[in-house]
Amino acid sequence: MRRRDFLGVAAQPLLAKGRPNIVVILADDLGWAELGCYGNRFNETPNLDALAAQGVRFTQSYAPSPVCSPTRASYMTGQYPARVGINDYLRANDPKFLSPDLPALPKLLAAAGYETALIGKWHLMGDYQLRPGNPARHGFQRVICSETAYIGPGYYFPPYRHMPQVAPRKEGEYLTDRLNQEAVEWLSANASKPFFLCLNHYAPHTRLAAKPGKAARYRAKPGAGKNRNNPELAAMLESIDEGVGALMKKLDELKVAGNTILIFTSDNGGELNVTSNAPLRGGKSMLYEGGIRVPLIVRWPGVAMKGAECAAPVMTGDFYPTLLEAAGLRPPQGHIVDGVSFAPLLAKPDARLEREALYWYYPLEKPHFLGGRSSGAIRQGDWKLIEFYDKDEVELFNLRDDPGEARNLAGAEPARAQRMVANLRAWRGHFRP
Repeated sequence: MRRRDFLGVAAQPLLAKGRPNIVVILADDLGWAELGCYGNRFNETPNLDALAAQGVRFTQSYAPSPVCSPTRASYMTGQYPARVGINDYLRANDPKFLSPDLPALPKLLAAAGYETALIGKWHLMGDYQLRPGNPARHGFQRVICSETAYIGPGYYFPPYRHMPQVAPRKEGEYLTDRLNQEAVEWLSANASKPFFLCLNHYAPHTRLAAKPGKAARYRAKPGAGKNRNNPELAAMLESIDEGVGALMKKLDELKVAGNTILIFTSDNGGELNVTSNAPLRGGKSMLYEGGIRVPLIVRWPGVAMKGAECAAPVMTGDFYPTLLEAAGLRPPQGHIVDGVSFAPLLAKPDARLEREALYWYYPLEKPHFLGGRSSGAIRQGDWKLIEFYDKDEVELFNLRDDPGEARNLAGAEPARAQRMVANLRAWRGHFRP
């Protein structure tokens, strides 16, 4: 008889590999072009580069939003942010939050016997006084160093004003190092059972603040600058990379690396005040590629092809069906999943997913302070259209020929633009009242 929990989740394995452990490392505001394995020659990411050599590196992975909270909601639910109802980042006393009534990914995994932990940023709480979106209500059995007050501009050294209950372990502690240490320690204590670990870094979200010694070393490198080759950002990324190496080492020591899915990604593109996403256009808060295309590396020994590159478009909401499938689980009946499992791409990176289009919905009452405009977007094949709501404008790009979105083809391809606008509006109509 198949085991079923109270959510109605079947625990029958769907893949012959069996039930793997899962570790997902999520960086904050880390652009597509920052890692060495994506071509960056200033930043130093040896551990992430090694991870890419051991797994599949996706070159067209997308966040479902150019800001963080909607992406995190999609990751947890497998749904577009528009379906969840979180389309912008959540403020300090925001009435919106990720509802505990939703069958979040950790809730399903915990019900199936996984040990689950969130270490680091959540940003789906809603009002921090009432805490309606508390991550502990979403299936995380342990919540460590996660914000209990609004994250504000970021606090990378004590006192941690976004989590005043967390005391530093030593003088001069660096938050990214602390999160990495907590992750390694949690793995050591929980490796005897299947586990799901979310390591959600606060870095390199602005305000940028790196360890002084690391930043000084990058400032001395040729080509150091502010919006490209930013020493502070490079040093913060190096600390993240060191944690990736520590986790890889610990998985080896615990002899569980061979049955662990290890994923690294970001919640949206880099912020143009502190970096460049070139050759992609735009950055955080924008639906141009620089705001939504993110790094994605997936290692799964015995399943994911080593050192492979995959150009198939995927999205953060695809994690939900992919990881449930890997664990032998299905979403509960009645829960609509917009994501598509990319498990087939791990073994065959040159394959394509059966999906008609990718969609974005980013409505704003006023322009974002980083330059983003109220807009929506659709990608179908190599074609991408952005509809700007503030001035009733559309822009059309062929990403195969023009990944930097320099040539607006809406005027040259009016019929295609009209079809894509109609498809985007029809999709959006499912969610708007």
